[in-house]
Amino acid sequence: MATSRGFSRPYWVALRYMLVATAVLGIAYPVAVLGVGQLALPAQANGSPVTVDGQTVGSSLIGQSFADPSADADAASTGDAALPEWFQSRPSAANYDSSASVASNYGPENPDFIAAIEARKSAISKADGVDPASIPVDALTTSGSGLDPHISPDYAYEQVNRIADARGLAASDVTALVGRFVQGRDLGYLGEPTVNVLQLNVALSQLAG
Repeated sequence: MATSRGFSRPYWVALRYMLVATAVLGIAYPVAVLGVGQLALPAQANGSPVTVDGQTVGSSLIGQSFADPSADADAASTGDAALPEWFQSRPSAANYDSSASVASNYGPENPDFIAAIEARKSAISKADGVDPASIPVDALTTSGSGLDPHISPDYAYEQVNRIADARGLAASDVTALVGRFVQGRDLGYLGEPTVNVLQLNVALSQLAG
């Protein structure tokens, strides 16, 4: 009997430990983290949603398209389907599908990569009325995730005249709006200044009435 009890004891210890660990680490800890997140940082805990009139229109963390939804994929990827009244996002190799984050993975000498760059450059130059050589690189290339919600201030300012014309606004008002949404470097020195396209477009729609 003693031998049987000694043989089974490690299993009961392991079972009790598993139950305690499951209760603490699998239930109590996640519930505590969820509660703290919902109380202290509810927006971030729920995906940083952007709302307009109480309706969610997207997330400030995920880029989205501001192109004609009826256009084919090729037109959307080159910028030919861009809606002139909106600030345009950075191109996306994932077609802005948050479930399919991906980069193009093309090398700089890849013919498809070069063709895509030239097509985007031509479309943006025509739409914004700018010299192709002056177009910022983030307007022409996709991000590593394909879901970058930001563009450079240079690309945002480049789009001002097109948007002002499309909406019948003063270019100075649109320029001032962009300036309000320029985000500085993280911690003052990490990365580059950026502009969140969705947040900027929401403010633009309010500016235009």
